[in-house]
Amino acid sequence: MAANSGFPLTLDVRGYPVLVLGGDEEAAEKTERLLEAGAKVTVVAPSLHDRLKQLAASGKILHRGRHFRDSDLESAILVLNMARGDRDFSRALFAKAREKKVLLWSVDQPEASTVTMPAVVACGHLRVAISTSGVAPALSGFMKEDMEKISVRSLLRLWTGWVSSVTTRRQPNRISKSVGYCCVRPWTDFGWWARSNIRRSGWRSGLRRREA
Repeated sequence: MAANSGFPLTLDVRGYPVLVLGGDEEAAEKTERLLEAGAKVTVVAPSLHDRLKQLAASGKILHRGRHFRDSDLESAILVLNMARGDRDFSRALFAKAREKKVLLWSVDQPEASTVTMPAVVACGHLRVAISTSGVAPALSGFMKEDMEKISVRSLLRLWTGWVSSVTTRRQPNRISKSVGYCCVRPWTDFGWWARSNIRRSGWRSGLRRREA
């Protein structure tokens, strides 16, 4: 399957039903992230990891102690399929999700997904997403680990340092004459500015060691 970079966006799941298929530790981690985003999570799995058991006991998630049924898709806007070993199930689920127009992410199976999930480094409201378009998910994870070695304080210093440098330079906005409005590209500038500063943190050398 050819790589597809897709159309990057952030999905607001606050108040919406999301389905998680699987009850292992990785499913627990994804479920906790969904809850943090405000989703109404239903977990379908015969057995649950201890963290999921606690969430179910506290009423924070709905647990259906069985295997997946087609009817589970009826109200969900997003499905996270955490089953790694059953490719036939993933392909069948992919067909059902396309039919029902439900977003589907299958762990380590981009060919059985309608969306991809980037590795995310979080710092307050700042999010840095890393994606290889489903070609090398492990590489995204390695890059995330390396970036997380840069402390939150260091990331904040990068951000505030860039803001300060832009304020000092007082560069004029880029003007698009064809549409007649000012078009500012702060993230492009920040990316350029941060690259020269991140080198000092050793992140790039750490990535080279992993690639070797």
